[in-house]
Amino acid sequence: MSVPHEAKPRTTAVVLAGGTGQRVGLAIPKQLLKIAGKAVIEHTLTIFEQAESVDDVIVLMAPGFVPEIEKIVAKAGLTKVTRIIEGGATRNETTERAIAALGEGLADGEDLNVLFHDAVRPLLSQRVIKDCVDALDRYQAVDVAIPSADTIIVTRTHGEDGEFITDVPDRSRLRRGQTPQAFKLSTIRRAYEIAAGDPKFQATDDCSVVLKYLPDVPIHVVAGDEYNMKVTQPVDVFIADKLFQLASSAAPRPADEARYRELLEGRTLVVFGGSYGIGADVAALAERYGAKVYALGRSTTGTHVENPVHIDEALTKAYSETGRIDYVINTAGVLRIGKLAETDNATIQEALHVNYLAPVQIARAAYKYLAETKGQLLLYTSSSYTRGRAEYSLYSSTKAAMVNLTQALSDEWAGDGIRVNCVNPERTATPMRTKAFGQEPAGTLLSSEAVARTSLDVLLSELTGHVIDVRQQDPTREASEASGFEQALAAVLDRQEDV
Repeated sequence: MSVPHEAKPRTTAVVLAGGTGQRVGLAIPKQLLKIAGKAVIEHTLTIFEQAESVDDVIVLMAPGFVPEIEKIVAKAGLTKVTRIIEGGATRNETTERAIAALGEGLADGEDLNVLFHDAVRPLLSQRVIKDCVDALDRYQAVDVAIPSADTIIVTRTHGEDGEFITDVPDRSRLRRGQTPQAFKLSTIRRAYEIAAGDPKFQATDDCSVVLKYLPDVPIHVVAGDEYNMKVTQPVDVFIADKLFQLASSAAPRPADEARYRELLEGRTLVVFGGSYGIGADVAALAERYGAKVYALGRSTTGTHVENPVHIDEALTKAYSETGRIDYVINTAGVLRIGKLAETDNATIQEALHVNYLAPVQIARAAYKYLAETKGQLLLYTSSSYTRGRAEYSLYSSTKAAMVNLTQALSDEWAGDGIRVNCVNPERTATPMRTKAFGQEPAGTLLSSEAVARTSLDVLLSELTGHVIDVRQQDPTREASEASGFEQALAAVLDRQEDV
């Protein structure tokens, strides 16, 4: 039974957040647990905030915790969230409250697209949302599912002897259900109206209600994602946190020349590590578009990033001469390769001071200036940050620290309007790399100019708390159809050979 083609109705996402934290051993609802610096539900709501096909969002929250969600929504500026309602004692009752709220104010004959999504699935992709909404052009009910990689067994308990297998269903036909589950409001409302007359009515999801009480309505299945996981068990918290940590973002789309000039003219950039390589190229690009740039480096201005006095002097000079600092960039770094047991103290101290303590000092010193302009701090990591490897212990560990520093500061400084991001270029042709590895075959490395151009795009975006991959196989740097987590998985696999 398909729905006649017509103009798309309004689409509302209903985020079901009525669960508690009992299974993860918490005294608070699990949707309020922090993962990657934010409450799980904030990640979920942000996904729908960014979804072009979703018009508004309603939250059904566990009783007694509505004020917490109101604070999260207000602080994060989630403008699509229009109502926050207490959920019921059961999943069914919570859905019924949502259906009643959705029906308020609708004209006779008016219908809605409704997406019911578990608040504790914070890794939902934009692709799945779009596929669900598009499917509602043809169908009245839509589920999301993935094939089962595990063999499913049916068991029966025989007293004290425990469980025994009674059946092994054909795995090729088995699917693991996810959310969102999408419906025409009129369809899911009718299913629940019929179910209300059944004294034995009980269901753990909404598609099963349609299946049982509206058997003539086909339920279309949209392909889900393996990483659209539900945070239910303690191990899920760990896995989700790691996925957020490793996930990288596609670079923002490049602007045109006029837009670069509009955004940069009259702005002040301070670039540490600006003597050569990526830092020098960022400085040259920004200056070309009208920014006032202070490119600082050991060999050009005598600026040693490991010296906090030098950092303070550089920032004070830039501010006193221009009256503002909009962007602070640190590309300074050293690459020392060798077995840790054979590394002398001077080399260890240099790596720690330049690669870790210097960015920390730069961030501390830059804070007051960036808070004034609502500016951005841009740091750099390496493809080795996801996993330390032999003879790169100092470099890999300090570059992993840059990712953690970025994520922590973006959350810490969000209330001040300061954005913090981290660029992760794959192997790049820079003097530092040449010094460590010598000349490498042409075409195997990114150019520092390409990384600098992406860095500029990040500076001019609204991103914060992101690790932005710059990879040679994506020369246009346009966002692909893959989600950030699909890109993260591909990048992690690629990094097995990167340094």
